Amino acid sequence: SYLFASCKSSDESYDAHHDWQARNAQWFAEVYDAAQAAIAEAKALYPNGNDWEDHCDWRIYRTLLKSQEIQGPSTDYIVCKINERGDGEWSPAYTDSVRLYYRGWIMDENYPLSKTNMTVFSQTYYGEFDVATAAPLAMSVSSTVEGFQTAVQYMVKGDDWLVYIPQELAYKETSSDVIPAYSTLLYRIRIERVHKSGTEMPDWR
Repeated sequence: SYLFASCKSSDESYDAHHDWQARNAQWFAEVYDAAQAAIAEAKALYPNGNDWEDHCDWRIYRTLLKSQEIQGPSTDYIVCKINERGDGEWSPAYTDSVRLYYRGWIMDENYPLSKTNMTVFSQTYYGEFDVATAAPLAMSVSSTVEGFQTAVQYMVKGDDWLVYIPQELAYKETSSDVIPAYSTLLYRIRIERVHKSGTEMPDWR
């Protein structure tokens, strides 16, 4: 298993990832509940059709690898916060490719005492995002984890979102050098281009 072990000044054994799975589940549940409340408030204020979407930046989407007709547990869903709305013509499908910028975080090891500090585990840019200096990554939608796939398939060119992915739609019990098992993931994703499969490159829209 993936554990950061260190020692306190008193030489007591300290496991920074104690109860990691439960604390990550709590983090996602708190975000999910906050998003649900914000969406419910917007729908109450703007009850006609999808008018609420123009007045609320939160979205909750069920994984596209499961039926959209059946209500599942919260861990079947990702939570998205819209930073910027794009003007692209279409969203990519599972078989399409995208060029995007991203930064990924896991929660701070001191959560819930610390809810603002997070640990970056991967990124395509450094410091504050600047399109003039950041380098986009070209990738197939299908090559990413389930929650990331779902988010991207709802996005269009120019969209800039924060995406919270529960451990069940991320790496689950698998750990790596930088991501402990059972981690909730937070990504900032900005779509730069979409390429539809079956069209000659570079048909980026």
